[in-house]
Amino acid sequence: MEYFTLARVVHVLAVVLWIGGVAMVTTVIIPAVRRMKSADEQMETFEEIEGRFSLQAKITTLLTGISGFYMMYRLNAWHRYLELKYWWITSMTLVWVLFTLILFVFEPLVMHKLFKTYGRKHPGKMFRMLHRMHWVLLILSLLTIAGAVAGCHGWLL
Repeated sequence: MEYFTLARVVHVLAVVLWIGGVAMVTTVIIPAVRRMKSADEQMETFEEIEGRFSLQAKITTLLTGISGFYMMYRLNAWHRYLELKYWWITSMTLVWVLFTLILFVFEPLVMHKLFKTYGRKHPGKMFRMLHRMHWVLLILSLLTIAGAVAGCHGWLL
């Protein structure tokens, strides 16, 4: 198998695991946690699940970035960032940068502390805000995936 094909396979599988996980957290886990009676139970359950998913998300975002960079390099496709018809490549990169910053910078440095302090005092507000944020990230991700699939198969602007 050629390295480019392997990179594409890794890229697609990593995106499926990463964004599929975001979809699961957004549509199933957060709503289930929000329905729990006790604020302590909500916080403990979400932190346990999020902690496990965080490692998967970090690994898959790294694999997505490495494989995506490799494909852009191999195709020498950097000019596509400047062409409107390839908007989805810019969108993929921006979504990846956003998630990478959240996972590797904001989450460990800011969000965990905020979650523990503000979340303990106002769990309802915290989970509403967290749920909205996840919906925004999921919708941006799904629009980008749809654009990438369409764009890769010739449906360009």
